[in-house]
Amino acid sequence: MNLEQIMRAGPVIPVLKVDDVEMAIPLAKALVEGGLPVLEVTLRTGNALEVISAMSEVKGAIVGVGTVTRADQFAQARQAGSRFAVTPGLTPALLEAAPQAGLPVLPGVMTPSELIEANEHGFELLKLFPAEVAGGVAMLKSLAGPFADIGFCPTGGVSPGNMADYLALPNVLCVGGSWLAPDSLLRNKDWPAITRLALAAVEAARS
Repeated sequence: MNLEQIMRAGPVIPVLKVDDVEMAIPLAKALVEGGLPVLEVTLRTGNALEVISAMSEVKGAIVGVGTVTRADQFAQARQAGSRFAVTPGLTPALLEAAPQAGLPVLPGVMTPSELIEANEHGFELLKLFPAEVAGGVAMLKSLAGPFADIGFCPTGGVSPGNMADYLALPNVLCVGGSWLAPDSLLRNKDWPAITRLALAAVEAARS
């Protein structure tokens, strides 16, 4: 799958921080069952690569790596089974390494200058991060004029309350959100509740 296909596979990409590898498979199954197959596992825990590897075994799951901040992490994530990579920002090293990453890369930008730099390196699909801090829906509307060919996945501050406003924009392909697997539900291993959150997000995107 290319990056656009991945971004259009579901209205929301759950942004996941998983501390316990044993939770990986049931969590992925719960989200896929709820209609959200694209899963971003952030490199915010020491076992993130193991989590990616485990989740990649789940039928229907499209598992990627998030919070990529170093060029060497692309290869590590790919070897663990990642099918895409997401960065929170851009550096010269990341821009240089991304074309050789061996998997689709969704770079994070926050300003028009960063957007231009990413576009100069061939990126037309970007993550706006942190979206709400950057100006949210109003920012994306403003960017649509001078950058009509750029598509976004806004992440950071996106919630059930504002998700539909983002998804209504023509330059937004999907959103990223961390509310779909809150710590309280993970601690209790309440997989049905996580599935219900996913189903609610899919339904909200349709309305």
